[in-house]
Amino acid sequence: MAVKLQPVQVLYCPVCSMPAEYCEFSPEFEKCKSWLIKNAPDLYPQLVQEAADKAAEKLDGLTVGGEEDGVKGEGSSSEPKKEDEVKRLPGGKVKKKEKPEVVVEKIVRNKRKCVTIIKGLDMFGIKLSEASKKLGKKFASGASVVKGPTDKEQIDVQGDIMYDIVEFITDTWKSVPESAIYFIEDGRKVSANA
Repeated sequence: MAVKLQPVQVLYCPVCSMPAEYCEFSPEFEKCKSWLIKNAPDLYPQLVQEAADKAAEKLDGLTVGGEEDGVKGEGSSSEPKKEDEVKRLPGGKVKKKEKPEVVVEKIVRNKRKCVTIIKGLDMFGIKLSEASKKLGKKFASGASVVKGPTDKEQIDVQGDIMYDIVEFITDTWKSVPESAIYFIEDGRKVSANA
């Protein structure tokens, strides 16, 4: 007699709506982790181990109220600052916080026309839509906010305004120091001060 086949029961993640085994390929994997640890620990044993390690680290920093204050101050004050600076990626790699900087790059297209790309103004709390309007008015050219190859927003300005832009940025937005502005020349990052 033939055995009757039963349908496969698939466990779907409510966060990313993908099967649980494919959550690691989802862009929302960080949000899925807590659900996966509770509902599918056998699929991702490294997540369970990471959660246990984080809990152990937190417990290491804690002290009992009767202990001396000197011991308490050493562990609890220095460790959280390190965790704020370092972010863990899905593969366990460490991602450090980006320091705020403005990068200006000139791209030549069609052998004559130039486009100046300005990246990083948003790190200083500047709205890119307002900045593109100011740049377009100042240099009498088209300026728009577009997504770059790394899915971060940047400002594209038509024309070669690479060396005029530093003075304009530092005069218009006082929060951007001249030391935080860099040019990309011949594939290298060069300080605007030099």
